[in-house]
Amino acid sequence: MKEMKNTPDYLLYPRPDFRRKCWEELNGEWKFGFDKRENMDQTICVPFAYQTRLSGIGETKAHDILWYERNFRIPDDMKGKRQYLHFGAVDYQAHVWVNETYLGKHVGGYTPFSFEITEVVKENEENVVTVKVIDRPDTAQPRGKQYWEEEPSRCWYTPTSGIWQGVWLEAVEGKPIDHIKLVTDIDKNQVTADITVEEYEPGDQVFLTVSYYGKTVKKLTASLDGIRTRVVIALKPEDAIDEVHYWSQEDPNLYDMTVDLVRMDGYSLQVLDSVGTYFGMRKVSLDHGRVLINNIPCYLKMILDQGYWEESGLTPPSVQALRHDVEMTLAFGFTGARKHQKVEDPRYYYLADCYGLYVWGEVPSAYEFCDDEIVNLTRDFSEFYRRDCNHPCIITWVVLNESWGVRKILNDERQQNFGKGLYHMAKALDPTRLVSTNDGWENVEADIISIHDYAQTGKEFEEKYTKEALETPESVYPQKRRLFALGETENQWRLATANRPAIIVTEYGGIALEKSVSEENWGYGDAEKDEEAVIRRYEDVTRAIMEIPGCSGFCYTQLTDVYQEVNGLLDERHQPKVSVEKICQINEKEA
Repeated sequence: MKEMKNTPDYLLYPRPDFRRKCWEELNGEWKFGFDKRENMDQTICVPFAYQTRLSGIGETKAHDILWYERNFRIPDDMKGKRQYLHFGAVDYQAHVWVNETYLGKHVGGYTPFSFEITEVVKENEENVVTVKVIDRPDTAQPRGKQYWEEEPSRCWYTPTSGIWQGVWLEAVEGKPIDHIKLVTDIDKNQVTADITVEEYEPGDQVFLTVSYYGKTVKKLTASLDGIRTRVVIALKPEDAIDEVHYWSQEDPNLYDMTVDLVRMDGYSLQVLDSVGTYFGMRKVSLDHGRVLINNIPCYLKMILDQGYWEESGLTPPSVQALRHDVEMTLAFGFTGARKHQKVEDPRYYYLADCYGLYVWGEVPSAYEFCDDEIVNLTRDFSEFYRRDCNHPCIITWVVLNESWGVRKILNDERQQNFGKGLYHMAKALDPTRLVSTNDGWENVEADIISIHDYAQTGKEFEEKYTKEALETPESVYPQKRRLFALGETENQWRLATANRPAIIVTEYGGIALEKSVSEENWGYGDAEKDEEAVIRRYEDVTRAIMEIPGCSGFCYTQLTDVYQEVNGLLDERHQPKVSVEKICQINEKEA
């Protein structure tokens, strides 16, 4: 099994790519109740949703309003500094008070937020944080796989309501660095750092230190230009033959960076804030329908990973559980994972960075096309991007899936424009990654022509996706859905240019064992009698996809069983159902 490179272990920190030294976790026991604040007569284990076993409650009945509360003290090393309260993710709308002072709200169930609490806490006494959460069964809010009805159905599951990622305190000496965006350019051997300091004052400076596995390779000092400052960092190759240390699946090299915000106070230097981060020198591009990583063709062998656990829903039960999933993905011979309908815990992306696992970052879907859905998806994608833009493992953004929330995108110009708008928004924010706009079928403008097809035999793939058929893609109907939205074929397919979209089969397989299938539990197509039959069918369909002319990769459904969907290579406890070695041998064959 591939081992993690010798990188410092930042996994204890809730967000490994934006680290501060002065912090304290607030996970654990909180008071909890439904509907009204005076009903907080239960205890919940944060950050697990009340619907899960690890929360200590395990009630699956829907409740629109949740209340949380706990006492906390300011640690000694935070006293006299500016203190902040951070939430990793709360689904869906969170209102926060500290010591009965209302701090504000955050809307969106998958992205982080924080409040400064310096003026409202008592440094030498106990303080109280109170959180009210509103999570209604609203189909215009991004839900991902969280079902809006009472009982799970088809491929939608029990919701995850309330606090479901970590809560922590943090302190800075003076004023905070609000954001660091790092864009690498291997063709120029340089990194561009965009540093945001909302409380900018003339005379402020940043000190940047770049190191490679403990060895300092660059130091820079720059004065701030205003709230946002751009610093270009040139990296010199170590000799005349070798390039700088690229990041890739085969060799996931990472550079550490420290950013210090400083100010001259007379003849002394005052450090206002210090943030640790990192980057990988990596490039993703297209060349006549091929995906390139660092200017080299790359055939993607991915698996769909929904990031659910039997005992804890969307919340990983531990850091070790995240590491296990990354290691199992690689042990099966996959080079990438499509994190399906979920903005994952930041520590997953850090592990993928360290192990060299390619990841597709996917925006959780809403299910009702309306003005509110447009606003909500746009907000969630921009916040997702802002948090995770520096992870080299993320090579593609998926902004819509299978026409969910845009059910008439086939022929509705407004819905097509929304999809194209999300594509262009993604390219405006981030031209360094690929974008799959409506993953699966009814494709609109995109870098990837995505295909979801759960055909049960390799012969079906061979007959449907011939060279002739793909040259006239209006005749191709994966899962009986048109490959392109109407009006898109000419724009997307017949482009004799270097940036022609890549063809990738981004969902297929979903093979289940007979013993797992019941009236409630299912897989795609006919279930197989035993492990060997699953492996034979996996090889049959996977090898056929590898033979599709011009295809640049595949994504198998899926890594684990999830609730009633029992078509994983791992079961719901994330243990193998089939031979890891045999699947790996199939995947390691050349496409």
